[in-house]
Amino acid sequence: MINFITRYFSSFWELLTAPFRAVWRGISALFPPRDCTVMDTPDGRVHTYQQSSFWRFAKFCMFFTMSIWAAWSTYVYVYHRPLLQKRTQQLEQARNQHYRQMSDLKVYLKKYNELTRSLTITDDKILKADKEKLSDSEKDNLLNTKSKISGELDFLHTRITEMMEDEHYTPEFEKISEMSLEFELVRNENDTIKQQNQQITESFNEIADADQQIVDTVSKLTSDNIADLRKQLKRINTNITKLGLNESKLIEKANDYTSPFIGAAYKPIETKKNTNIKYKKIAKDIEQWHGLNRLTQMLPLGTPVSKTVITSPFGTRNDPFTGKIKQHKGIDFSGKIGTELYAVAPGRVISAGDRIGYGTTVEIDHGLGFTTLYAHLSKVMVSRGDGVRPGTVVGLGGSSGRSTGPHLHYEIRYKGTPFNPINFVKE
Repeated sequence: MINFITRYFSSFWELLTAPFRAVWRGISALFPPRDCTVMDTPDGRVHTYQQSSFWRFAKFCMFFTMSIWAAWSTYVYVYHRPLLQKRTQQLEQARNQHYRQMSDLKVYLKKYNELTRSLTITDDKILKADKEKLSDSEKDNLLNTKSKISGELDFLHTRITEMMEDEHYTPEFEKISEMSLEFELVRNENDTIKQQNQQITESFNEIADADQQIVDTVSKLTSDNIADLRKQLKRINTNITKLGLNESKLIEKANDYTSPFIGAAYKPIETKKNTNIKYKKIAKDIEQWHGLNRLTQMLPLGTPVSKTVITSPFGTRNDPFTGKIKQHKGIDFSGKIGTELYAVAPGRVISAGDRIGYGTTVEIDHGLGFTTLYAHLSKVMVSRGDGVRPGTVVGLGGSSGRSTGPHLHYEIRYKGTPFNPINFVKE
């Protein structure tokens, strides 16, 4: 035996692992290595790799295991699901029967208490019959009543005994007591509904009163705020009309506008056709108030300098260099070199640098098509793409470009075209 082992095995470990190696050789024979080719379509390259016997055997084991699991799951679902449903139905039937038995028991107990009280009263009357000198017919009636009550008590005792001892007991609820119980339930439910209806009516009246107060308050607030905002924008109505705009159009644009300074677009309150007209009016007023409030924030209203001294208005004038009549496209504010110049509304800088004739300039986009231009600056304090808020210093006054002295040339443009900004500056 030892000679056989030493002849075919070089070590004891090789002897122990021989069965496993034999099994692996069988697996390798069933699942030999396989060369696989994959084509990379975008590059047109062909990749070749080899699947080892171990990997192929592992995939087979996984597939086999999943198949067994799927088959077992299908068997359990198909075979056990009907059994589970049947057990569930039986449990529900048992629960319903128990509920009906408890209902019967409540009815019996209530009836038992009433009969016991009647029997006690009847016995008391029989005992006092001689003292009260009752007639024989009255005594017979009392005895008959006592017998009747005793018979009913015996019947109740029999029914309760059956309920407790008989496994196949059929609840009385399905028989004689069904109508009375249903009547009691409906009557109790009706009383409850009446109480709830009364509470709902009172609550509805309170809600209606509160709703009317809220509607009146909101209507007054929106009307007052709309009036104040329209008063603020009254001076620029002429300019807005000349630009081909109107209040409703500007409000619609302002509500649809989105910016980090103003916020997201306003979503109007949606109302249906059958909505009360007062709610439709409130929704419309709130939309107008929101739009007007945004307009007062977005439009370039106010002066870009701390001290307002206008040296040259918008319109035709004699050119200071040639003396000829020429259109002046903005307003000139007097000032010294280094005077701080402010943004009048939130916006984003769309240009900052030199322009022919204007010198060093800054132009700000405020949305809705409106831009402001600052010209002849000595220094720019912002860069293109910067966001500015009202009061942000955008540059310093100077005399760069085509200028006769230190001043600020200020323009307000709508869709690139300058217009007279005097009412915007007064505002």
